[in-house]
Amino acid sequence: MVEAILLDRHLIVPASAYLQGEYGQSGIFFGVPVQLGRRGLERIIEYELTEEERQALERSASHVRETISVLE
Repeated sequence: MVEAILLDRHLIVPASAYLQGEYGQSGIFFGVPVQLGRRGLERIIEYELTEEERQALERSASHVRETISVLE
């Protein structure tokens, strides 16, 4: 990741990013594919998911939100 940023590689890697509608999620940091370059996160890569994958992502995001609410 550091190399992608320092050398402006525009590398696509999995990373936690703040979602603002991507993958149907908002207001949550979540692990998704991102493109990294000299400015850090350049964009979130949004792949088309199957229904099963979408449901799994929603369940996972729900667990993250529940954990956050317990910690607050």
